[in-house]
Amino acid sequence: MTDMQNMTSEVETFDSADIEKNKTMAGLAYILFFLPLIVCADSPYGKFHANQGLLLLIVALVGSFVLSFIPIIGWIILPFFSLAVLILAILGLVNGLQGKAKRLPIFGKYTIIK
Repeated sequence: MTDMQNMTSEVETFDSADIEKNKTMAGLAYILFFLPLIVCADSPYGKFHANQGLLLLIVALVGSFVLSFIPIIGWIILPFFSLAVLILAILGLVNGLQGKAKRLPIFGKYTIIK
């Protein structure tokens, strides 16, 4: 697979009416992942971003927990990890509000919410 094909496979396609109707909830999924599941439960676009928000929350919690127990090195890495999580949350929020369905890097390929 070429690099261009790999990049295009990371973007999901959804109905444009669904995207327009649920952009706001999709963006807010990175703050409260369950919000699109409550407000627009029948929206595949909302579920996509709710899934990405849940994955980000799980990675943030597990990563922070693990790094906080590793003496010195973990404590040094923890602020950088937190900054990376914040950047990913902002990236997801912006993509959701702009109507884009890009998966988050590294762990975004997994699906918990279907």
